[in-house]
Amino acid sequence: MTQVEYKGKTFTVDEDGFIDSFDNWCPEWVEYVKESEGIQELTEEHWKVIHVLQDYYTKHGIAPMVRILTKVTGYKLKYIYELFPSGPGKGACKMAGLPKPTGCV
Repeated sequence: MTQVEYKGKTFTVDEDGFIDSFDNWCPEWVEYVKESEGIQELTEEHWKVIHVLQDYYTKHGIAPMVRILTKVTGYKLKYIYELFPSGPGKGACKMAGLPKPTGCV
């Protein structure tokens, strides 16, 4: 685990850049990931995906499968990739503060 400092906050991240604990998620983390992912501006659509991921993780302890994410958000997978260029698993889950998914997100 390494540490990243951003806007006065220190985050512990794994080798893939995922935050060490969902409990450490905060707005500064979102801004950090947004910049590292090359996303210019977060829209309501970004936040919808983030909140769906967080809600599912809070209830089930894992990230949802892609088909669940697309069904709940109503967004096609292609659109989620437009929102999060590195994908729902790497970009969206990372931004939402979830651990790195092990399955098919």
